[in-house]
Amino acid sequence: MKAVLSKHVGPPDSLVLEEVASPKPGKGQIVLTMKSAAVNFPDVLIIEDKYQFKPERPFSPGGEVAGVVKDVGEGVTNLKVGDRILASAGWGCFAEEVLLEANRAIPIPDEMDFPTASAFLMTYGTSHHALKDRAYIQPGETLLVLGAAGGVGLAAVELGKVMGARVIAAASSEEKLQVCRDHGADETILYPGGPDLDKEQMKALSEEIKKLTGGKGADVVYDPIGGDFSEAALRATNWEGRFLVVGFASGPIPKIPLNLALLKGCQIVGVFWGAFVARNPKGNEENIKELMALFASGKIKPHVSKTYKLTETAQALKDMAARKVKGKIVIVP
Repeated sequence: MKAVLSKHVGPPDSLVLEEVASPKPGKGQIVLTMKSAAVNFPDVLIIEDKYQFKPERPFSPGGEVAGVVKDVGEGVTNLKVGDRILASAGWGCFAEEVLLEANRAIPIPDEMDFPTASAFLMTYGTSHHALKDRAYIQPGETLLVLGAAGGVGLAAVELGKVMGARVIAAASSEEKLQVCRDHGADETILYPGGPDLDKEQMKALSEEIKKLTGGKGADVVYDPIGGDFSEAALRATNWEGRFLVVGFASGPIPKIPLNLALLKGCQIVGVFWGAFVARNPKGNEENIKELMALFASGKIKPHVSKTYKLTETAQALKDMAARKVKGKIVIVP
């Protein structure tokens, strides 16, 4: 079978497509025939050793997959050959066949196609956990989503609306903001610059947020971007607001003046969905049931803006790194 491999630390062009042996399932494992694998920002980081996990090389990137069970290992009783499943795997999914722990597999509803399935779990799982379990967002509160046209950002826009919030979406182009409006954003903000903001641009962003919130600031800030945007948004957070640290897609990890948290009586809250899944599997299982019900009711659906062939994986990662992606992109074999 063919697999995209990272053999040494480097950018997307360092990846190679090679023929490798098909995996064999061990105890508690399955082998999946990949039908679609989603591209996420951690896939860009992991091949450059900038992610919190550093797999032994060679490895295939790709942390999110959907496909058909090809083989099952000893002790696997809840799955059989031919089952349609999706899974979050960390890495290993940019390949024609994927070895998975069986307990990571989630059945795909009949009404969900493979590209949608592969693009579903990581973004909605992260954003649902962030808004429900970390921010405890309430109906009527104002939610500001930075990087709102990206995968997790657009999921946060949709889920914020489902949870009864007034959603303000911030993004880097009018085209991206239109996607946000199409997915339920009540208000939008075009960044005054980026990815680096000077003091005047940071002030302008803060003032625009305050203007759209009647001078109060956002009750909840969802920040997968980091960099200069973080401080600007924190300065426009409401009293007793919650600032969600989701990621650092802009590159730099911001150094936040902690006196802002004191002055606003606000919380700066970390969001690490992967750790939540490992530490609270029952809670995650309940969250996934809620998300599947929302999908079945038509209230949420991944925006898959483009598909790439396995041979085009490097280009897909370059587009992700260059912030050209709206919603989700996926790899198909």
